[in-house]
Amino acid sequence: MTFGQKIRQLREEAGMKQRELATKLDIGEGFLSKAENDQKLLKREDLKKLSEVFKIELSGLETLWLANKVYDLIKDENQGLNALKVAEEQAKYVRK
Repeated sequence: MTFGQKIRQLREEAGMKQRELATKLDIGEGFLSKAENDQKLLKREDLKKLSEVFKIELSGLETLWLANKVYDLIKDENQGLNALKVAEEQAKYVRK
């Protein structure tokens, strides 16, 4: 599930219109629509607002948000998946 899909799912499960959520996030309805369609990415600050609005853990939203940022960075690269694997190994090495 992408970050945008998660936002849409949460909004629809809450019975909320895009207009309502956009107002709560202090963003335009068009921007929210693009975010739900993975054409735009919300700001990191908006994640806390989302977690408060939907009463969910911030960490899950952060994980999806970061995954989308990484994907946007590598999606058009021929070696994108290989680079992602190397980055994962580097992250494991740094944590030790």
